[in-house]
Amino acid sequence: MAPGRVTPGSLSARALNRATLERQLLLRRAAMPAWKAIGHLAGLQAQAPLAPYLGLWTRLAGFRHEHLKDLLTERSVVRAHLLRNTVHLVTAEDFVSFRPLVQPLMERGLAGPRPTRAGGRNLEGVDLSELAQVAAALLGETALTRGQLAGRLASRWPDHDPASLAYAATHLLPLVQVPPRGLWGSAGQATFVLAAAWLDGQSLAPPDPARASDPAAAVEQLVLRYLAAYGPASVADIQTWSGLSRLREVTERLGARLRTFAGPDGGQLLDLPDAPRPGPDVPAPPRFLPAYDNLLLSFAERSRVIPHRRPVPLPPGNGASSGTLLVDGLWQADWKITQTVLQIEPFVPLSAADRDAIAAEGERLLDFAAPPGPGSGRDVRFARPVRVNKQTPGRSKPVRDLR
Repeated sequence: MAPGRVTPGSLSARALNRATLERQLLLRRAAMPAWKAIGHLAGLQAQAPLAPYLGLWTRLAGFRHEHLKDLLTERSVVRAHLLRNTVHLVTAEDFVSFRPLVQPLMERGLAGPRPTRAGGRNLEGVDLSELAQVAAALLGETALTRGQLAGRLASRWPDHDPASLAYAATHLLPLVQVPPRGLWGSAGQATFVLAAAWLDGQSLAPPDPARASDPAAAVEQLVLRYLAAYGPASVADIQTWSGLSRLREVTERLGARLRTFAGPDGGQLLDLPDAPRPGPDVPAPPRFLPAYDNLLLSFAERSRVIPHRRPVPLPPGNGASSGTLLVDGLWQADWKITQTVLQIEPFVPLSAADRDAIAAEGERLLDFAAPPGPGSGRDVRFARPVRVNKQTPGRSKPVRDLR
């Protein structure tokens, strides 16, 4: 144990669950503005472009669609490939601070699961530094889809696959995805622009870790921010969320700034000393989560919120019509909206009180996500419970999405 650490206490599974829900603003809706919540949560998953709206609605009192739309159009928050090389919604300040940390992860993505588009022989003979420079000039002037960028790069490298060139460029440069993608009520392809241009020079372009003011301090802040929003947690949990490695070295440097606990399985969990840890008997109301919500994806060991082996659904679509449902703080059902009908698919029998609470919350979800047209009605329906494997859940698998 590092010097200065507090003698470990222990946390039951239920106490760990309640601590996490408190940090995630899921025990009660928080009275805070959307930009502050996005910062507190250190970002929200956003590869399903409308999912952050539901993620904020379920966490914040009085949240409305325009609260996030305004932040996006005002450039106070951005959508960008970041943690785990997936699209996240983060504050502009967090993007500037954290984006250089994930550049090595982004570059490893060039040799990742799409070699026919981006790696190996498709880029053989291409000077990646030159590719980044040419793409930066293009994306500093105007926002382009990958297809449009591919067409413009093809003239410089006519003997190479244009899609591979564009795919590589979007991994080499700090880019953001611009509206109308991500705006409620709008639609659009993923369209990229150089972050420095979108944020008026606030970002690094091209990425250069040597220019970061203090990379060590930045990664320490990333760890502390994770614990504030997800803790208590293990080093493996932090690495799963961020996509970064060798973070035990960072937690050891933090030393007495962290408190150590024994988790339900006896493993070591780290936390901020003064972070809230409510009692295990604090009630947890039903909460509808959007597709890809980080609560389910950001732990190496997920049993604090997933009591079974059911895989987290990663559906296609915009993220506004399906998701998962917490019952007593645990993922115990899925949900789907079809027109103005909300279908609940539980994995366990629900008590009458649970059904009433879920139905009331479901009505509020329909008000937000599927307001009725003239003369149309709404309904919350419950399917029969779907059996699932009750064994202890396995460890997480990385979530990748390069849209």
